[in-house]
This record gives sequence, structure tokens and C-alpha cells, in this order.
Amino acid sequence: MPLDRPLEQYETVRTWFEDFKSSWGERPEDVSSRLEVLRRFCEFVEKDPDTIIQECLRTTEGQTKISAKGRKLYDGKIREFQESLEGDARQKAQGGNTIRSFLIHNEIFLQSGMP
Repeated sequence: MPLDRPLEQYETVRTWFEDFKSSWGERPEDVSSRLEVLRRFCEFVEKDPDTIIQECLRTTEGQTKISAKGRKLYDGKIREFQESLEGDARQKAQGGNTIRSFLIHNEIFLQSGMP
């Protein structure tokens, strides 16, 4: 699934880097490699970044909350994606951690070894 615009034009990608800068004092030096990993993940799950975040949320009684079902789905997709990457275990983990960073900076918190 090709994206309909450059990644940095998606609201959730802007949020990712703005929150990263707020947390760490600057944008990451490796922005282009992070965006490439996110692009590949989006292709892997056939969703754009904003849709990925939206699928991790649910609205109940006017309040937006994290969807356990969506979070679990994407936790599994990250694991699958990570295993599909080329390279050694460290490089694969780094790819998965890039996607986790995207989710976390958009307030979708993942736990290691989620059931």
C-alpha cells in the first residue's frame, strides 16, 4: 500500500518527532533512517501512520482510551515485522524499537511480553 503523502506530513509522525524533541531536547539525528523503518512498517501492515494510531484507540462515552485489542494487534505486527528484517538480532530489535518509539510518542504504550 503506497502512502498518499510524505511521512512527515502525517499528524502522528509530526507528533512523534515533536514529542521526541520535547523529551530529549532535539530531534533524533537519524530521522531519515527512522522514517524509512516506519515507511517499511506501514507497507508491512498496509496502513498509514495515522490509521495505525487510530486503530490503537477507542472512544467510550466521549473519552478516548487505548484499545487493548488494537495495542495487542500492533504488538504482534511489530514482532512479525522485526523478524522479517534483514540483519542480526540487534538490527532487528532496533527496527522494532523504532516502531515502538512511534507508538509511545503517540501515547500508545506497549509492555514487553504483552499477553
